[in-house]
Amino acid sequence: MSSEPTEVHHAEGEHGETMTRKKIVRVFLILLAITCVEFFIALYLVPNHHMPINVANPVYIVLTLLKAFYIVAFFMHLKFEKTAMVYTLIVPILFIIGLILVLTNESHHWITLRH
Repeated sequence: MSSEPTEVHHAEGEHGETMTRKKIVRVFLILLAITCVEFFIALYLVPNHHMPINVANPVYIVLTLLKAFYIVAFFMHLKFEKTAMVYTLIVPILFIIGLILVLTNESHHWITLRH
């Protein structure tokens, strides 16, 4: 075995840009802001009847999906991956979003049947 240090060279543009401390703090603040909006809706708007629950639920879903996008894109580094890899994840996510919307609509139907 050789005692020379092994160097690993990446092809230029293979990983694109990297996460700097400034970008990590920026994404953290965005995630924090979205979470604060969710808490404000859940703890103030809905209980005080400023927003009906049938409006709040889709807002929660959209905000949660937005947070999931930021987590996957930046902290799992998929924003910096090749396009084909991103598309293999986006298509199933779109089906999952459709499933969530259908199930939400179905749950509202079952709730109205009980009354």
